[in-house]
Amino acid sequence: MEQPFDPATLQSLLDSGLDWADTNILSWRVALQLLVLAGTYLAARLIGRRLSPIVQRRLASPGPVARVRPLLTVLAQLLVPLIFLLLLWLIAGLLRQMAWPSANYLLTVALSLVTAWVVIRASASLIRNVVMSKAIAIIAWTVAALSITELLEPTVAVLDSLAITLGTLRISALLVIEGVISLAVLLWGALALSSLLERRIRAWQDLTPSVQVLLGKLLKITLLTVAFLLALHSVGIDLTALAVFSGAVGLGLGFGLQKVFSNLISGIILLLDKSIKPGDVIELGPTFGWIQSLGARYVSVVTRDGKEYLIPNEDLITQPVVNWSYSDQLVRMEATVGVAYSSDPHEVRRVAVEAAKKVERVLVEPAPVCHLASFGDSSIGFLLRFWIDDPEAGSANVTGQVLLQVWDAFKAEGIEFAYPHRQLVIPQPLRIESAPAA
Repeated sequence: MEQPFDPATLQSLLDSGLDWADTNILSWRVALQLLVLAGTYLAARLIGRRLSPIVQRRLASPGPVARVRPLLTVLAQLLVPLIFLLLLWLIAGLLRQMAWPSANYLLTVALSLVTAWVVIRASASLIRNVVMSKAIAIIAWTVAALSITELLEPTVAVLDSLAITLGTLRISALLVIEGVISLAVLLWGALALSSLLERRIRAWQDLTPSVQVLLGKLLKITLLTVAFLLALHSVGIDLTALAVFSGAVGLGLGFGLQKVFSNLISGIILLLDKSIKPGDVIELGPTFGWIQSLGARYVSVVTRDGKEYLIPNEDLITQPVVNWSYSDQLVRMEATVGVAYSSDPHEVRRVAVEAAKKVERVLVEPAPVCHLASFGDSSIGFLLRFWIDDPEAGSANVTGQVLLQVWDAFKAEGIEFAYPHRQLVIPQPLRIESAPAA
């Protein structure tokens, strides 16, 4: 049964806060402690400003310092709080020696808060994700601060009293906060674990790149789903109560996100049939490049000019795709050449083949060939074919190199390139002579 919001709980919390303020703030001893805290913090800032360049130089220096570099990095981030904590310890010890323990309540609380912050921030620095590290540190320190000031239980009671009821489901502010925190921690753990497992899977050389990507994506989806369900279960939400609601939402999402699911299923099909894989060189319409990565929704294709195209997986299923390296890396290239009719076709074929072999990327086996292709109006056409095994390095550049070698070889052998000839005939005007008179 829902517990309605109790104003007496909030009133009790306010009364506790006012009593604490009346006891600890409205006194000259507390004012003195505030001055001591402010002066101690300023001193810590000044000392930290002097020591920070020394720590930074130690971090930048090579050699044995690299072994303790993580410790020095944490020390540089917490330099001022550590100095502040050390000074507070010294002041608290001095006050105890002066037999003045009953008047340093704020100093004791500040010492506990700073200690908790240093410990929590140092522990959270082990997390590589900067945003997650700061978020965990702030949440943990907030809970610790409420516990130290004896305000944790009243705060929890107030948050729990702010609730609404949907049927048999009671949702309070405390439940929402716990759910968000649990979901964030579990999702972060699932992502970290999936990244670790993906690195392990990529290290297995026996698996093809497509299978590695497929296993990595399935593991990530599974771990994220489990994390979401565990987060709901951890806050006491009955999953069976959401069955009908989730079914209706799923049906609506199915219609609204039809293209998204189509791309997702198409990506799984591409990974299973191994028609394309990372490293393949493909051509889809005007896009020509090599596949950098396979995603759940799209394929990343990098072209020779450095542009990265994100092609939906559905397009690779429904449209014709030229995979230059599907079964092997061998690709046959062609170049056309036209020479004058005064040239010897047999000599032209020999010189063209030898010129193509001089290009580094052209393979010796299969060997280049040159065929007589046509007899044009003003030239003899030849078709030069050659093979490469690195299509990801580009096709236009190697064709240009072959044509340059052919140009140089033809010039050296005296073979003349053809160009159109036109003969203009200007007829003479007709002369009409008159007949002689009779």
